[in-house]
Amino acid sequence: MAGQKMVPLISSDVKGPLGAMHLPRLWQKVLLSSKGMLHEGYDECGRGFDQMTLDGLGLDREQTIGYLKTEFPTYPQFEQWVRQQKGGQIDPTAIERHNAAIAGYIHDDSTRQSILSVVGLPDDGSIKDAVTLNKLEDFHEFHASLRQA
Repeated sequence: MAGQKMVPLISSDVKGPLGAMHLPRLWQKVLLSSKGMLHEGYDECGRGFDQMTLDGLGLDREQTIGYLKTEFPTYPQFEQWVRQQKGGQIDPTAIERHNAAIAGYIHDDSTRQSILSVVGLPDDGSIKDAVTLNKLEDFHEFHASLRQA
């Protein structure tokens, strides 16, 4: 498995015990990247949902990435570290606001059209939210990577 590139399949709407959407996916992507295993085309820690998560939880970008890469924590260890960064507790209202921002994010028209075209679905207005569109893109990339294996 070492050296194999992997499509991250933890979706942005997945929450761990802390209850924060996207935090498990951020953890997975940085860990995969630290081992050189993150599939091409995926950001280790991008400026979209990754940055929204860091900002929503009040985490320093470089410090968070550094912790993940040097300590290589389990997911529960990562959540414990996140809590420690905030004095042991994260305001539930901040998590609710963050989750609403992730769940309510809508890609621009050209991004939506591009993703739907790549995955072979019509742009009929039935899929608008970025989380669902990103899942479809991940599923497509996962399938394509298997076909090439």
